[in-house]
Amino acid sequence: MARRKPAGREADGCAEEAAALRTGLVREIVAGGGLTDPAWRAAFEEVPRHLFVPYYYEAGDATAAAAPPGAKTAGAAGTAGAVEAAEAGEVDAAHGTVGYARLWRDDPHPLRRARWLAGAYADAPLATRVRDGELITSSSQPSLMARMLQALQVRDGDRVLEIGAGTGYNAALLAHRLGDAHVTTLDLDPEITEAARNHLAAAGLRPAVVTGDGARGCPLHAPYDRIIATCAVASIPSAWLGQCRPDALILTPLATGLIALRVADARHAEGRFLAIPAYFVPLRGSGPPPRVPTHGLPSRPLLDDSFRFLLNVAAGHMEPVEALALWEHEGRPGRERYGVTVRGERQWAWLDDPEGAYGWPLGPPGRLEPFRGLSPGAP
Repeated sequence: MARRKPAGREADGCAEEAAALRTGLVREIVAGGGLTDPAWRAAFEEVPRHLFVPYYYEAGDATAAAAPPGAKTAGAAGTAGAVEAAEAGEVDAAHGTVGYARLWRDDPHPLRRARWLAGAYADAPLATRVRDGELITSSSQPSLMARMLQALQVRDGDRVLEIGAGTGYNAALLAHRLGDAHVTTLDLDPEITEAARNHLAAAGLRPAVVTGDGARGCPLHAPYDRIIATCAVASIPSAWLGQCRPDALILTPLATGLIALRVADARHAEGRFLAIPAYFVPLRGSGPPPRVPTHGLPSRPLLDDSFRFLLNVAAGHMEPVEALALWEHEGRPGRERYGVTVRGERQWAWLDDPEGAYGWPLGPPGRLEPFRGLSPGAP
């Protein structure tokens, strides 16, 4: 398929500087082992991220936006830390733990505009919408986006549904790779979809941008060969499977990880988690993620990412001390040893084997009974 460079305008005549920063970002992602697929590398090289983040928020004192250039303020690393912490549920911005200061394209001071542009091409997530102190949406870390897009294993001609439009940048990368007609991006918030549509148009791209409930998918453009979510779910919505072709792939954040599910049919899917961590805001309308209990645990295991992942997977279905015993007994398993199975109305996460000794049901907390194991040949 012929690749095309977006024909949209560059913001405020910063095309040359933005291109140089984009080259640096791609070089950094490649050095970290990402963008091994030339088609995705071309997309990251050519799609201008700054058109999708005309403003974003840094962590820190809200008065920092008015601070003179050179004053000590939170930088891109501060923004990344705030977004990751908020997405992980570790920050209570509404109670003042984190404040946000805005950087924007049209700032009258040239040094602050330069800081905005540099941040747009940092390998960091950017908080792009904050409402009443709560992080609503963000632009994900580009290197994580690159890994997710490669893990999606798209082929020319594939139809892709993205759940969570965000700024539109991820949809732009997909549209660059596959063409506008093959990409649909969906979000519940009409303000988000309108902004994403405008950003995409500014970049010369026009995939379908739909306002709707992500849990219900988008039957209008189904069936899909791939579904990718940029928001976290507690379980796999049945509508997603029903809108997929057989052998389609669903990639979605779940329990601070990324699960890649191969779809057999409208009621059956199975797959394993990727090895990399992933912290995303919850699917809009699905409610907050369950609070992960840590009572009775020593502090040292809580510093280990693989143990915290197990606590998230088994939240509500295993006591923390039982989770610690399992984790130590099984050799401190990483994310890639876990998987998810969907069989009709039943869904569960598991360690090593879907029919093995360790499994936990997926779904809203309180709705399901604690998991007691699977019997061989269970339906």
